Amino acid sequence: MTAPLSPSDKLAQRLALGIPALLLAGAYISQYGFGLFPCEMCWWQRYPHFAAIPLAFLSTVMAPRRVWIALAGLAIFASGFIGAFHAGVEWHWWQGITGCTGQADPFALGVVRCDEAAWRFLGISLAGWNALISVGGAVAIWVLLLARDRREKEALA
Repeated sequence: MTAPLSPSDKLAQRLALGIPALLLAGAYISQYGFGLFPCEMCWWQRYPHFAAIPLAFLSTVMAPRRVWIALAGLAIFASGFIGAFHAGVEWHWWQGITGCTGQADPFALGVVRCDEAAWRFLGISLAGWNALISVGGAVAIWVLLLARDRREKEALA
């Protein structure tokens, strides 16, 4: 049996489970419910979330629980980093990969371009929202995990 988590660790654990699950649910609802099919970089953003969920789940069943939560936070951050890169490609701030941007074969059927945002909300694309939510969520997870360490050090002083 594993030791109980502090309240801040429990919140970090819930965020580590919830953020990737909700972002993936939103991605699939957008895809299958509204026909917003993912480009290659959109898929890349999903892979770290696929990894984050089992990492966070491991924190519910085995030690070292806080390490699993921190690793899930790292995976969530990786998705946000990819999302930020993708958003920059959509805004033409930098060049994307040639397989799914304007450099791609114009006659290729079924290729979703990475340099064109399929949809925006409040001026921010889905890749941009993923970047904001994922990076913000990962930072929140790490801050919550570090909060316990800080409280323990203060208690010892």
